Amino acid sequence: MNKTTTENFTSEITPAFQFGLPYIFAPLMIISWIFGGWTILLVPIFGYVVITFFDALIGKKLIKPTESSGGSEDRYKYVLYGWVPVQFFLIFGSLFTIFMFDHLSGTEAFFLMIVQGIISGAVGIVFAHELMHQKTRFERFLSDLLMGMSLYGHFRTEHVLVHHRHVGTRKDAVTARYGENFYKFFIRVIPECFLSSWNTEKELLQKKNLPFWDFQNPFFIYLGLMLFFLLLAIVIGGILGAVCFFIQALIAVLHLEVVNYIEHYGLVRQKLDTGKFEPTRPHHSWNANDHASNLLLINLQKHSDHHARPNKKYQHLQSYDAGDAPQLPFGYPLMVLMSLIPQFWMKVMNPKVLEWRKRFYPEIQEWSSSQ
Repeated sequence: MNKTTTENFTSEITPAFQFGLPYIFAPLMIISWIFGGWTILLVPIFGYVVITFFDALIGKKLIKPTESSGGSEDRYKYVLYGWVPVQFFLIFGSLFTIFMFDHLSGTEAFFLMIVQGIISGAVGIVFAHELMHQKTRFERFLSDLLMGMSLYGHFRTEHVLVHHRHVGTRKDAVTARYGENFYKFFIRVIPECFLSSWNTEKELLQKKNLPFWDFQNPFFIYLGLMLFFLLLAIVIGGILGAVCFFIQALIAVLHLEVVNYIEHYGLVRQKLDTGKFEPTRPHHSWNANDHASNLLLINLQKHSDHHARPNKKYQHLQSYDAGDAPQLPFGYPLMVLMSLIPQFWMKVMNPKVLEWRKRFYPEIQEWSSSQ
């Protein structure tokens, strides 16, 4: 297979303030609260259209950042920490606007919560994903807060303890199968991910001779935070407040799972003669080096490096070229929209999966339908 050539790579590390790009969503939402109407579209226009335009304008950047230390590293943490109160403000500010003022119609309120769900998924869950990989309890709790606002707390267990261990195998629910469209994927992964995370935590407690109801089970945290946020929504808007909160949570989870779908579609790890699977390599995740959307998503699109080195912090994730990792044709904003049209997705991505098989596993002549 081809190997990466490094002459086109830069070693610079992206300044922390550039990863603050997602904070632009906050003033856009406030404008939507005040004026309603077409201004509610400002968030999706920025997140999907403007960012895709700048991806095309700026292009792809091949970066292999050098490690840095000292106070500058803290700035990257503050970008993550600051989003927790901002998202809380946006979600419950939206509910307060809907139920304490009367200038928004029912239709406007509905779409306002859909737009908030896009923010909760595209920013909140992405930031939570980074925080759940950190070592401190404080950072993991911040992750739990963000996931609680999306009513999907068990994602921390599922992602860290299940997905990273079993990615590219049948034991990983969120590795999308070749030929599986997003809608079938979504219906399948919702129950499978919950059950796998529950069973994982139960097994860990059993190894300690503890029952599943022991308070070491993080599901108490997951459930408690979800109930707290739902109760707060009910205090603001009654049952309709809870419905509105659920709408944004559903959109956030949909956004999470559509990204999961994109990240590993059709890619598998091979089982070795020992019965174990080969180690996770950069070529087991789809990669995208589109710079603007990588700033918006704090380098989430450099997913190949994240899976190869899960403990590496987002600012240090490196780019891979086509010699070492399969490349998405566009950044995530456009890929998300493509995935919602199965015929178009298959037409674009299935040939890329077949090309991946030939490039990285030329010795395999026949692939079973289960791979």
